[in-house]
Amino acid sequence: MSISLFRNKSVALFLLGGLLACSIALQANIILPKILGHNMVLQRNKPVPVWGTAAKGEKVTVTFGGQTKTTVANDSGRWDVKLSPMKASETPREMVIKGQNTIVLKNILVGEVWLCSGQSNMEYAMRKNSKLQNTVRGAHPAEDDLITANNSNIRIFLVRRKYMSPDSTHTGWSPAIASEVLLKDFSAAGYFFAKNLYAKLHIPIGMISSAVPGSRIEPWIEAAKMNKSLKLKSGQVLDSLKPNEGEAGKFYSTMIQPVIPFALKGFLWYQGESGCFLNENIRYAYKQKTLIESWRNDWRDKNLPFYYVQIAPYAYSTAKDVRPHTTDNLPEFWEAQALLLKLPQTGMITITDLVDSIVDLHPGYKWEVGRRLALVALNKTYGFKDLVCSGPTYKSMKIVKDKIEITFNNIGGGLVSRDRKPLTWFSIAGADGKFVPAVAEISANKVIVSSPEVPSPVNVRFAWNEAAQSNFINREGLPAVPFRSDNPWLKVFE
Repeated sequence: MSISLFRNKSVALFLLGGLLACSIALQANIILPKILGHNMVLQRNKPVPVWGTAAKGEKVTVTFGGQTKTTVANDSGRWDVKLSPMKASETPREMVIKGQNTIVLKNILVGEVWLCSGQSNMEYAMRKNSKLQNTVRGAHPAEDDLITANNSNIRIFLVRRKYMSPDSTHTGWSPAIASEVLLKDFSAAGYFFAKNLYAKLHIPIGMISSAVPGSRIEPWIEAAKMNKSLKLKSGQVLDSLKPNEGEAGKFYSTMIQPVIPFALKGFLWYQGESGCFLNENIRYAYKQKTLIESWRNDWRDKNLPFYYVQIAPYAYSTAKDVRPHTTDNLPEFWEAQALLLKLPQTGMITITDLVDSIVDLHPGYKWEVGRRLALVALNKTYGFKDLVCSGPTYKSMKIVKDKIEITFNNIGGGLVSRDRKPLTWFSIAGADGKFVPAVAEISANKVIVSSPEVPSPVNVRFAWNEAAQSNFINREGLPAVPFRSDNPWLKVFE
């Protein structure tokens, strides 16, 4: 054997040994999920999970805010600790995770963390929102937020379905300030929710956005959780939910599961347009119920708040789609969405007034969507009971001779007409079930409806049309929620 050949083999063996040593060392290194990184906000007043992978049996120590937690990686290399509950803090601190290697995460705050999810109207980015203005409602400084936003106590994390694998940069989180590129791509509704929340709470707010345009609800639910039979209180059996329905679990596995069990305060949900195109109503309500319960189960907290947006008016009946539509399909879907209010710790905002054109599936005014969601959270989660967070909602009706007298919840400072003109989009029917437009008048915070065509009224409906943008509001400016007194699902949904 020549000396040169011997030397070449020696060099090759040396390099191979070095690569093997590096590989072994790399396998032993602590690796963190993408959601744990610099600039993140940790949830206050709750145990805070910190987790990752390392070599089997490797000792891992996590230090943060005066706490030190130690554990050992299990047989599959998984490790996790829980930091004890902490008070809110605007003081940036470091988290040190130490094992075979040491990771230092910087500029971490403690406050409130919310996950917002859904389809395109939740994904709707700040850069799109900034150019909208309206002569009636006036321009909003959304564009100014992209230029002047300077509150580093609001932090944002954008879940990108192809980029949730762990990496060594730990740079997923960003302050929501004008100089950060991520703000332009972040959910406008989510950002303005955080901005309004901070204005009241004055503590750090963390927002995680995980949304996909055009997505149905099924992909956001773990497929195994979709294997469910549906039975109403009346005994009626609906078509079962199926694990292969609507690409169940597609986004759950890539955009929700990687975030679990990051400590949260609650969820925001803005989705349903895809379901309405499919003419879903009561089955959609059960799908959303399944999503709510399964996410709460994933985070091991059955009381996590779930606040959502009732979708906007849109001309579904004219859309080119495989399913036939009438102008009643959207109101029926609104009704299904409202059924979820029967579940604990839920809240809904109505946005029938935030539409300039019913042929636009992506209406603007996401700053107002965020503000209304924040009102719900502030009222129901943070104890600001003086803040009215809903428009008038149907309570009951009473037939008085040839009229129907309607009583409402959530009247706030009183029932009014937005433009001081007669109330619009009310209709009534007699025993024949034929609904006709009704005259509607406010009297002592009740609405009295009647029509000369219906001398003996039986039922009443409000905003029962996909184009309905009524002027009926409370004094706080929040629109009344569409309803029908002949709701067939209210007493049988569970």
